[in-house]
Amino acid sequence: MSTPGRDIQSGGAGTGIRLHAPAPGWSVDADVVVVGSGVAGLTAALRCAAAGRRTVVVTKARLDDGSTRWAQGGIAAALGEGDTPEQHLEDTLVAGAGLCDEEAVRLLVTEGPDAVRRLMATGAVFDTSAETGEIELTREGGHHRRRIAHAGGDATGAEISRALVEAVQAAGIETVENALVLDLLQDAQGRTAGVTLHVMGEGQHDGVGAVHAPSVILATGGMGQVFSATTNPSVSTGDGVALALRAGAEVSDLEFVQFHPTVLFLGPDAEGQQPLVSEAVRGEGAYLVDADGVRFMVGQHELAELAPRDIVAKGITRRMQEQGARHMFLDARHFGAEMWEQRFPTILAACRAHGIDPVTEPIPVAPAAHYASGGVRTDLHGRTTVPGLYACGEVACTGVHGANRLASNSLLEGLVFAERIADDIAAQARTGNGPGVPVPATGPLQPAEARYEIQRIMTDGAGVLRSAESLRTAAESLEGLYATALNNLEAHGKTAEPGVDTWEATNLLCVARVLVAAAQRRVETRGCHWREDHPDRDDAAWRRHLVVRLSATEKRALVVVPTDSADFPSVHVPLSTQSLEQ
Repeated sequence: MSTPGRDIQSGGAGTGIRLHAPAPGWSVDADVVVVGSGVAGLTAALRCAAAGRRTVVVTKARLDDGSTRWAQGGIAAALGEGDTPEQHLEDTLVAGAGLCDEEAVRLLVTEGPDAVRRLMATGAVFDTSAETGEIELTREGGHHRRRIAHAGGDATGAEISRALVEAVQAAGIETVENALVLDLLQDAQGRTAGVTLHVMGEGQHDGVGAVHAPSVILATGGMGQVFSATTNPSVSTGDGVALALRAGAEVSDLEFVQFHPTVLFLGPDAEGQQPLVSEAVRGEGAYLVDADGVRFMVGQHELAELAPRDIVAKGITRRMQEQGARHMFLDARHFGAEMWEQRFPTILAACRAHGIDPVTEPIPVAPAAHYASGGVRTDLHGRTTVPGLYACGEVACTGVHGANRLASNSLLEGLVFAERIADDIAAQARTGNGPGVPVPATGPLQPAEARYEIQRIMTDGAGVLRSAESLRTAAESLEGLYATALNNLEAHGKTAEPGVDTWEATNLLCVARVLVAAAQRRVETRGCHWREDHPDRDDAAWRRHLVVRLSATEKRALVVVPTDSADFPSVHVPLSTQSLEQ
């Protein structure tokens, strides 16, 4: 097993690709800029500030409006009697289907319990037993023990967000809200020098500006909006992954998108963020049934409804195909009104708002895009292949999740690796802010309406079910969008008007192209990557990772390189080899 980080080699001065945007009209100096205000971003900011580093938090919406607050189930850690980090590690490795980095997972599960306790010391309040006063723990898919701490019944993310936001405000950390980060600033040697960003008409700054800092922490969350239906908020457009790629960083395992099995089905034409029905509902004993009331997961896995998410999502999808149905049902009528109201008040309210009462009727559910197991490739300290650029939380690929994230490991990963990043920054000598080297924009912007076309292409061709044909069609369609925009720029000097909608659409196209290229290359079924034409897992050929970079020399080229083993991360692969023209 190679030591994560040992083989990471620093990149050069990036790809030379930048978003079209006005020049920065204002600037702020800092030691660290944290991009994102979820559990990972705010934890990193608090720890950096506590170490005496001038820290600025930049967030795309309001400080408390990231993906963390939507987390219902809870945070996994070996806190219960009889549970151990070793057991948590084993469950995580099984869920990751052979692609987890064991050293990264071991760090997660051993450092996790104390990280949760520090979160509680920050002010987060978890549900406790009225009899014992101990934290109440529940169980979710893939866990063999009750190790999920929750708050407010099913409002864990909201409670964690509240506590961290209040701590950041109390610490007086500077924040820039309603700001879309555009690109990384880099010096002549390719080192991080800050970010450019656009503040959307509110706050102290307006328009395009810059935060100059020698350390940038990406905690931008996921990219669920690349699909038509997702549990992710509207701001989850893959901005961090796209920024990192343009800066020359490597991403890994982007083909492993977890589709949450039980998302409230709102109709075949529903788009955007959909209400999640937490896995904790199944953890408390709810059943998955078809229209005839048959529990179809029984016999498919030893844990039935509590199998890992990829297995449950596949089970639901198979049953839907067999019966020509658009959804299945989650039956928790046996909970009774009191349990629903006390344990799952948020889900109960969401269901009733859409005309469904889970106390008296089964809940219609179907899989929807939920979590990116891959992302910007990092070592055990959150360092990327670009010096000074860090990543943590969903935007990162630390090696913890492998081919499929174990339920409720995401909040824990955000905590643990954010702390490790802050400690790494604090251990370094303070450096001044080197000037960012201006780089002219060379890539075209997508029109705002391309967002919906990208989502349709991805849902049809790269959703829960994939095949060589569906992925080929998706790749050709995405390339058509890119080629049209590039031709308009190169032949006519025209591109879409710079703005939030066009920047987001451009970022979505970037991550969509990478995802599809990796899914085409991985000709097997593993974890949450399901190829109908290759239904079996192939450890001999594919127990390895896919590393992707943007080529600095070939237009439209993605460099997609499989590692030589399952070790994570692999040795750095030169850009000159195995280029894949999309």
